[in-house]
Amino acid sequence: TIGVMEITYLAGYLASKRTLDVVVSGLVLLALLPMWLLIALLIKLSSPGPVFYRGTVIGKGGKAFRYYKFRTMRADSDNAAHKEWLEKFVKEDAAFSQDASGKQVFKVVNDPRITSVGKYLRKLSLDEVPQMINVLLGDMSLVGPRPPVPYEYEHYDDAARQRVSVTPGITGLYQVTARSQVGFSGMLAIDLEYIRTRSLGGDIVIMLKTPWIMLTGQGAG
Repeated sequence: TIGVMEITYLAGYLASKRTLDVVVSGLVLLALLPMWLLIALLIKLSSPGPVFYRGTVIGKGGKAFRYYKFRTMRADSDNAAHKEWLEKFVKEDAAFSQDASGKQVFKVVNDPRITSVGKYLRKLSLDEVPQMINVLLGDMSLVGPRPPVPYEYEHYDDAARQRVSVTPGITGLYQVTARSQVGFSGMLAIDLEYIRTRSLGGDIVIMLKTPWIMLTGQGAG
């Protein structure tokens, strides 16, 4: 009986979550269209290259998909250093650098690949808005663990792969609690806690907290 109740609850939750995803992502894309067009223009004027960055990430069940972001880096950027750091981040909980107070931060800082406009888009997390398209397509949700890139995922063990047992999200419990302030093991623990306790009410709380994180630039890189 408990099993049936759990399955029924999960089915209801997933259906409600999908409805919320479609409604909110559609409204955000349409209502703020003038802002997105302005951002696109600024990107084109600030550096040569496309407006959007199209990258491959790992989604639910380990399935790769193409996701979209506003381009914040030079078009000819090399990600070798980022690959090296991500391996250490996953295997050793390695921080990337230190902030002004000397505290370790688990994000790329002072990245020379980032454009002048890209710096502010990242600080406000506006570069991630095009992922609303991925939400509409069903590859992502508004709330869930962040999708890893392939060269991060290749270092995951069985425990870490539990992060991709659910649909990845644009924001999540990690982003509104400990963003860039804990190592990979801490991020994994938070993501698994979210997966274990997820609910529509919890997702809405995370969504409501996200704009403040965006406006203050907490943890953004």
